Amino acid sequence: MSGEVIWSEGHSGGSVSALDRGLHYGEGLFETIACLERRPRFLALHLERLALGCARLGLPAPAAGRLRERIEQAAAALPRAIIKVLLTRGPGESRGYRWGREAGTCVIMRFPWSDADAAQGRAGARVRIASTRLGENPALAGMKHCNRLEQVLAANEPGSAEADEALMLSTSGRLICGTMTNVFLIDGEANAVRVRTPEIRTCGVAGVMRRVVMREAARAGLAVEACAMRLEDLSSAREVFLTNARVGLWPVRSLPGRELAPGPLTARLAALMRPLLEAPADG
Repeated sequence: MSGEVIWSEGHSGGSVSALDRGLHYGEGLFETIACLERRPRFLALHLERLALGCARLGLPAPAAGRLRERIEQAAAALPRAIIKVLLTRGPGESRGYRWGREAGTCVIMRFPWSDADAAQGRAGARVRIASTRLGENPALAGMKHCNRLEQVLAANEPGSAEADEALMLSTSGRLICGTMTNVFLIDGEANAVRVRTPEIRTCGVAGVMRRVVMREAARAGLAVEACAMRLEDLSSAREVFLTNARVGLWPVRSLPGRELAPGPLTARLAALMRPLLEAPADG
């Protein structure tokens, strides 16, 4: 899927500087925004997470109004698109880890987006367990920062082509997320069904779609608990689904040694989400 740079700011010559601290040290954040009907989906939530990440990392934040306008202009050019916003600290004033008064770099890229994700979501995900683990660091937890090497290694492990996604554990053995998704488990007895998702306190990305699912479930009277989870929790789950910005809500149809069928609660949550996914909402 080839992309194009739509807009960039913070450097000269139309290309990112070789001195950019995002390139040298991974000092940056990014957002992946699905756009339908020439409109970005959940843009307010993406911009909010981006602003919070800038504050936590001390990154120069672009003007929110101008960034929103640029994203909306990029989305308007295609009926369906994926917009990626990349923010870095920008070219360093000097060599070394300590930052100076860098002005920041912002790049907006646009990628064509077919309807393959929708078909993939309907088919269900084949899921494996990654052997690569996520390092625990609360200072970075939740943010979609540019240090994605753990996910890259996990996504390219032997046997990765046989699955659609890999779930990742932290170094202490907690279930956290997928390489590109958040995960939800449904278990419990018929009169006490639980919907749970791993807490994002020591590592992992707090996904925008994860947030929307939790919000919409609460509005419908379905409490979702964010809690500490381990790999064994998967064995007792009756239903499992994944979320991300592109696919939305993605039922899991197989785990290692076990087949699953999309269950009634997953179907109910998918129905709650469908209007928001098909008619792009701002927040």
